[in-house]
Amino acid sequence: MRECRNAGMQECGNAGMLECRNGVGLLLILVEWFLLFTYIFFSMKYLIVGLGNIGDEYADTRHNIGFIAVDALAQNFKTTFEVGRLASVARMSLKGRTLVAIKPTTYMNLSGKAVRYWMQKEDIPRENVLVIVDDLALPLGALRLKSKGSDGGHNGLISIIETIESSEFARLRIGIGSDFAKGYQVDYVLGRWTAEETKTLIPRIETTVELIKSFVLIGTERTMNFFNKK
Repeated sequence: MRECRNAGMQECGNAGMLECRNGVGLLLILVEWFLLFTYIFFSMKYLIVGLGNIGDEYADTRHNIGFIAVDALAQNFKTTFEVGRLASVARMSLKGRTLVAIKPTTYMNLSGKAVRYWMQKEDIPRENVLVIVDDLALPLGALRLKSKGSDGGHNGLISIIETIESSEFARLRIGIGSDFAKGYQVDYVLGRWTAEETKTLIPRIETTVELIKSFVLIGTERTMNFFNKK
């Protein structure tokens, strides 16, 4: 009977240990699935930032090309911007991915505040952020996407880099040309588009919308290879 009792206790102990191991294994699997789901969920959200200045006096100016680009994006998705904290915000969905487009209401020099707030609020990582800015050094309508880089002297980028403490985020520079006399750079940048410039710009903004979609769907590098050549 003693042997039987010992054998029974051993079997019971082994069974208990096996159940314990199975329970721990199941728990680990659940944790792994939870972490994977969390990673996938948050990696499917993208912050699209169009830089510019608020106010009627800045509407449709060259410096506000970022605003123009995200306005076109929202129009393409048949949605509109709503007032949010530090920015106007529009939400869109593209093949299971969520796009959060913002137009900072902080003015250009404090754009970083809006970017940091919405990155934190939406739990969007830097690699899923795209900032759209104007660039004097590029011909009108030229598009140049980069995965990271310097501020290039652009006040909006300076603010973002200083505020989020990193320059490792994608930025799309849209050329506004440099057809101005010496000493008139500020007037040119804050000036409105001419009729001829608008004709050139319209198809380039349409291409910009497709570039943004590509950035979301296939990433920065492949999008660069395709669109930077256009």
